[in-house]
Amino acid sequence: MTDTETKTAPASPFWRFSLQFYRQAAVADACIALQEQSGVDVNLLLFLLWQATQQRAFSPDEVAALEARIGPWREATVVPLRAVRRALKSPPALVAPATAEAFRARIKAVELESERLQQEAMYELTRSGAPLGSAAGSPDDAACASVKAYATMRGVAFAKPAVETLLAAFTTLHGRGE
Repeated sequence: MTDTETKTAPASPFWRFSLQFYRQAAVADACIALQEQSGVDVNLLLFLLWQATQQRAFSPDEVAALEARIGPWREATVVPLRAVRRALKSPPALVAPATAEAFRARIKAVELESERLQQEAMYELTRSGAPLGSAAGSPDDAACASVKAYATMRGVAFAKPAVETLLAAFTTLHGRGE
C-alpha cells in the first residue's frame, strides 16, 4: 500500500490510517503472514485496529457480521485480482518479460483500488448510526480484544510473532497521535 497508488477519491480516515499503519516496519510482512497462514482479510484486520484507535472492541460475533458484509466483495474482486498478480510473477513465456511486468503492475493497481473501495465501504458502516463494537478501556485493550476475537471467529490461532508485531506497531502509531 502506498499513497501514490490511489488518488481517485478523497481518502477516508480509515484509508489514511491503513496507509500509515501498513508502512511501519515489519507490518506488511506480519499482515501477509496472517493472510497466508490464517486466512486473514487484511482490510478487516486493519478496520479492527482503526476502530481500536477509538477504543472500540469487537466480539467474535461482531467480527463474523463484518465478515459476512465484506466477504462477497473480497471474494469477487480482491482475491481474483491478487491471484492474477501473483501468477504474473512467473508469467508464461508468450509475451516479453517487460510487457508482462507492466501488465502485472496494472493489475496490482486495480487490486489496490479494489481494496480501497472495500475500505471506503467499511468506513461508511461507521457513519450509519450507533458506534460499532463496544467501548474498551484503552486503544491497546481494544486492539488486543479485537485481534483475539478475529482469531476466535476464524477458529485458528494467529501466529504470535505476527500479532506481536502488529500490536507493537499499533501502540507506536496511536502513541504518536496519528
